[in-house]
Amino acid sequence: MRSIAVINQKGGVGKTTTAVNLGVALAQMGRRVCLIDMDPQAHATLHLGIEPRNDRPSIYDVLVGDCALAEVRQELYPGFWVVPSDLDLAAAEVELAGVVGREMILRDKLQEDNHPVDYLLVDCPPSLGVLTLNALTAVQELIIPLQPHFLALHGLGKLLETIELVARRLNPALRVTGVVFCMYDATTRLAQEVIQDVEEFFASRPQKTSPWAQLRIFQTRIRRNIRLAEAPSFGQSIFHYAPQSPGAEDYRALAEELLRTTPSLIC
Repeated sequence: MRSIAVINQKGGVGKTTTAVNLGVALAQMGRRVCLIDMDPQAHATLHLGIEPRNDRPSIYDVLVGDCALAEVRQELYPGFWVVPSDLDLAAAEVELAGVVGREMILRDKLQEDNHPVDYLLVDCPPSLGVLTLNALTAVQELIIPLQPHFLALHGLGKLLETIELVARRLNPALRVTGVVFCMYDATTRLAQEVIQDVEEFFASRPQKTSPWAQLRIFQTRIRRNIRLAEAPSFGQSIFHYAPQSPGAEDYRALAEELLRTTPSLIC
């Protein structure tokens, strides 16, 4: 099983859109996929048409209560499961403050779970708190979505410091698989300049033992597409809302590129 967290502490960069549509694309290619929504805003949950309800368990009950993942997981499409979030998850940061080993709760729950999947995706919140630490400790790979504008590198250094710290102290297997550019507009010179800046940024950090030593910039660019913005309001992935759109085409290409990137090449 490949376990991948989609992470960026900056909001509005296409993180949830990537987690949802990459997961559904992999499922449509015959892989068994489970998506865990770790964001208290529950955007991935809403994107998939699941309305958060107090009478239905969520990832909050897994982290704070005694629920097993099997009690929360729902199959939405053939080969695609989701563990939904809930607004109550915002309280988890406070409720877990005094819990010993709070950064490893998700990892332990996953180890207890015997549900067979090929890909586990985790949609992280746009912060570097205990929920994100749980995701970083539980997975082996990271994908960082970036928007190609002048703020793309803002905060990236802090994120990499957190990743390196987690890899050193909690999860030695953690690696950054790559960066994917979302909301890309090929007609602007700015987009090309930002991509070059990002490549130079990582080239200036050449530590061979760092979690991002084998990082790649995905060749697939997720183009700016109104259908991608509309799909969440209909509670559907891009493949169910507009399967012939450029957004669907791009996420299929990203899934194919990810499939070609085997764990042995990034470890």
